[in-house]
Amino acid sequence: MRGRLLSRLTAAGATIAASIATQTAYAGLKPQFASDVTITVENDVRVIRSNGIPNHETGQFPGKGNPNTIAPQRYEFRVPANPQVADHATPLRMQPFGVAVNGVVFDPGAAEWWNGDRNSGWQYELLMMAPLYLGADASHAHVQPNGAYHYHGIPTALVQVLTGGKEKMVIVGWAADGFPIYNNLGHTDPKDAASPLKTLKSSYRVKSGKRPGGPGGAYDGKFLADYEYAAGIGDLDECNGRFEVTPDYPQGVYHYVLTEQFPYVPRQFHGTPDPSFNRHGPGGGAGGGTGERQGGPGSGSAGPGGRPIPPIVQALDANGDGVIDADEMANAPAVLKKLDKNGDGKLTRDEYLGARPGGPAGPGGPGRPGGPPDR
Repeated sequence: MRGRLLSRLTAAGATIAASIATQTAYAGLKPQFASDVTITVENDVRVIRSNGIPNHETGQFPGKGNPNTIAPQRYEFRVPANPQVADHATPLRMQPFGVAVNGVVFDPGAAEWWNGDRNSGWQYELLMMAPLYLGADASHAHVQPNGAYHYHGIPTALVQVLTGGKEKMVIVGWAADGFPIYNNLGHTDPKDAASPLKTLKSSYRVKSGKRPGGPGGAYDGKFLADYEYAAGIGDLDECNGRFEVTPDYPQGVYHYVLTEQFPYVPRQFHGTPDPSFNRHGPGGGAGGGTGERQGGPGSGSAGPGGRPIPPIVQALDANGDGVIDADEMANAPAVLKKLDKNGDGKLTRDEYLGARPGGPAGPGGPGRPGGPPDR
C-alpha cells in the first residue's frame, strides 16, 4: 500500500548547475550555442530555467535518421522541493518525465504508432528503433523539429561530466513530481552508505507469447505494450525508483534511476507531476520526417487562434491533446490540489483561470515566459 511520505528534499542540487563543467566531455560535436541553466529553490519550489542546450558534445544533427538542428528553447519548470508520494502511481503521458541538471529534458516517449494510428494502442519504443530510424546519439538523445535536444535514456556524456569518469552516484536531474533522478548506480544495501556500489537494474521484462492484435507477432520489445513489470526481478519498483541513502541525502530519499534496460527513463510517477511539464500546442506533427511531436512544456500555452488555455485545462489535459480522457479524469483530484496554491482547500478564480490583468500577478497574469514550442 502506497503510504504518504514527506521527503525532506532540501536545496541539495539547487546549485548543482553551477558546478557543471562547461567543457565538452564526449566524442562528437560541440553545440553551436552555449548551455544556459539556473536552478533555484523559491518558497519550497525548485525552479529550473534553461535554454535546453546540452553542456556536452552531441551526435551529428542534422544527420542520418534525424534532419533537425539543435536550437535554443525557453524552458521554465517548477517542481516541489519537498515532494510527497501519491496514493497511486501516475502513468507518464506524452510529456517530459523531468529535466536534467543541464536543462535538457528527459522525454522518452516518441509519437510513433503502429501504422501511424495513435488509437491503435501500439506505441513504438524509440530506443529499440534508434539509431537506424530516429538518429539517437551516444547520449540516447536526438532533436525534435523545433530544435529541442532531449534524452530518451541515460545521458552518457552528461554523466561523464558529473562523475568525472569515476564510479559514483550523482543527481542527473529532477522529475516532474520533484523527486531526484540518479544515474544507474546504487548501494548493494540501499540502507548502508558504506556498502559497495552496483549497477541497478529495472524490474521490467518483455512479455512471453504473441501480441493479441495490432502488429501481431511475438513480443520483442519494439512496442511499449510489449513490456510488463515483474516485482523482484530487478532492483527497482514499477516507477523505476527506490528509497535509498545517497551522497546528497544521507538519511535516505526516494529517487528515480535511469537504467540500461527498459524503461530507460521512468514511465510512471511516484508523486504528482507538476503542470509546468504539460505539453500544449500542435501535437503529433511529423515535422522533418522524424514523427516526433511538437508543442512545448514549460514555455507558455495557447489554444486555437492563440487564445490562452486556462490553468485548470492545462493541468487536467496532461498530454496536451485537447481531450481530457478517462485517465486524466481519474487523476483530476490530485491535479486540482496542485492548483490550490495557498492550500486553503478551494480554488479561486485566479487559481483555476489565471490572474486577471491588473490582478495580483500584475498585467498579463502569471504566465511563464513565451518562446518556441517544445514539441
